[in-house]
Amino acid sequence: MHALGSAFNRAFRQIIGPVLGASVVAYFAYHTVQGDRGLVALTHLQGEVEEASRVLADVRHEREQLEHRARLLRPDNLDPDMLEERARLLLNKTHPDDLVILLPGRPAPQSPQDTQPVSR
Repeated sequence: MHALGSAFNRAFRQIIGPVLGASVVAYFAYHTVQGDRGLVALTHLQGEVEEASRVLADVRHEREQLEHRARLLRPDNLDPDMLEERARLLLNKTHPDDLVILLPGRPAPQSPQDTQPVSR
């Protein structure tokens, strides 16, 4: 009996090392692909970075446009067309030569007095 038990122990010792090693390799291989910082998460994060870069480019473009319009309204470099546009918008006035197109869903002017000329 002792010989059978010793053969079993020897076989068990020879198998346990490779099984443990394969288990450790499988664990790390799985987490390399599926873990919180694995390849799947990396591709997801790269997609988010690309989307954020597109949003950043859009916001920068919008900011440049707004800065350009703000420069046109500065007192040292005042653009008369920009000033007239802002005055008409704020005062809700039009020039007699302007063509007014009413869009659906927006209220029409209340009276003909709303369309007073703006001096040029």
